[in-house]
Amino acid sequence: MFLYELFPPELIKVGLEAEDKDEVFEELVDYFCQVYRSGAREEMLEALRVREMKMSTGIRKGIAVPHGQTNAVERIYGVLGISKQGIEYDALDGEPVYLVFMIVTPHKDSEKHLRLLKRLAQLLDNGDFFRDLVAQKDAQGASGVIKKYEDMLLALD
Repeated sequence: MFLYELFPPELIKVGLEAEDKDEVFEELVDYFCQVYRSGAREEMLEALRVREMKMSTGIRKGIAVPHGQTNAVERIYGVLGISKQGIEYDALDGEPVYLVFMIVTPHKDSEKHLRLLKRLAQLLDNGDFFRDLVAQKDAQGASGVIKKYEDMLLALD
């Protein structure tokens, strides 16, 4: 699975309203549940919160990758949120986050989950990726940025 497939335009929310970590979890999970008419809200929130208790997923300057595992979903799903004002996230660097890559996976797909996190980490190593993604004004543009940078990364392999 490619990251541009994991974060399709319909699962990218530009203009997050959340001001803190718990609010962004709820906003992204609610967005997912609305798009897919899913009843997995509570299970998804619980999976994200359980993982977050281990250590903050605010891992890089301006970036958070909350993720969790629950059998309330039948496959891996991702939702990308882009905030213009920044979100207080209790990130490792203490700074607000602007990009939130939420990933929820069923327990049976642990290996895929880890591969996707690794590929995302590789993309996040490129500062231009962050800058270009934060600058997007709509989901189509954000999706195009993900595809562009993932294609560049795959061409190097």
